[in-house]
Amino acid sequence: MSATDLIGRTLPPATVVVERGAVSSFATAVTDASPVYQRADSAADAGFAGVPAPPTFTFAARLLGAFPDLQPPAPEDAIPLDDVIAQLRKDGGLILHAEQEFTYHRPVLAGTTVHIDSVIEDVRVTTNSRGKQMTFVRIRSDTRDDAGELLVSEVMTLLHRA
Repeated sequence: MSATDLIGRTLPPATVVVERGAVSSFATAVTDASPVYQRADSAADAGFAGVPAPPTFTFAARLLGAFPDLQPPAPEDAIPLDDVIAQLRKDGGLILHAEQEFTYHRPVLAGTTVHIDSVIEDVRVTTNSRGKQMTFVRIRSDTRDDAGELLVSEVMTLLHRA
């Protein structure tokens, strides 16, 4: 299988409970001391309907609240991210997290359950100035609430250098 054969493949979907403790801990981990991420009254004073998750929270959300019993079945052709990385590294080389983009549509609030769907949008293979092959894999993830409203779109680009 060629890396470009990954284009259009989905990753297994995830359902994540956005817990207030995880939101608070994430804010602390990224050194954001805003009380908006720690206190309901501060969040309300800032105009939020609940304690919001800090920016970039959705990137780590699968690790913070994807309880096994809540996970939807993966489509038959879904490929886990670990398998994508393994395929890229099968002949050695380095994998780098090259880029991350976020587009925020609505706040992600503690107490909500979100649904994350990801697809490999593009794979680009090129050669650098030293003659080394470089493969860029662009993965888009959309985070939605229970009503299907889009909250966050993010794009992660992985780079494999042979």
